[in-house]
Amino acid sequence: MDKQVKRYYQLKKKQKEIEQELGDLRNELINYCSEQGLTELEIGSYQVKIIMQERKEYDDSKLYAALPDPSVWKMISKADPAKITSLLKLNVITEETVKEALSLKKISVLQVNKS
Repeated sequence: MDKQVKRYYQLKKKQKEIEQELGDLRNELINYCSEQGLTELEIGSYQVKIIMQERKEYDDSKLYAALPDPSVWKMISKADPAKITSLLKLNVITEETVKEALSLKKISVLQVNKS
C-alpha cells in the first residue's frame, strides 16, 4: 500500500504542475490571438480556435432573496448553475424569479486540434 500512496502523491503533484502549465499556455495563446484580432489561427499542423461563451453566475444572497420557498433553497444550497438550470427545466422556479441574481460572464474557450 505504501507504493500506491507514494505513486498517488507523485501523480497528483504532476497533475497540478501540468494543469498550471496548461493554464499558462492557454492564457498565452488566448492573449496572442486577442492582440492579433484573431479567432482562428493555423500554426504548422495545428489549428487554434478561440470561441466566446457566456457562463451564468448567480449571486447567493440575491438568489436566496428571490426564491419564494426556503425548501427550494435547500435543494440548491448554494448558487450552482447546473442545479438552478435543472430546477428551471423542472419548472420548480422560473427565469423571472431568479433574473436579478443572474449575471453573464464572457469566457474564451481555447480549442487546439491537429490537422
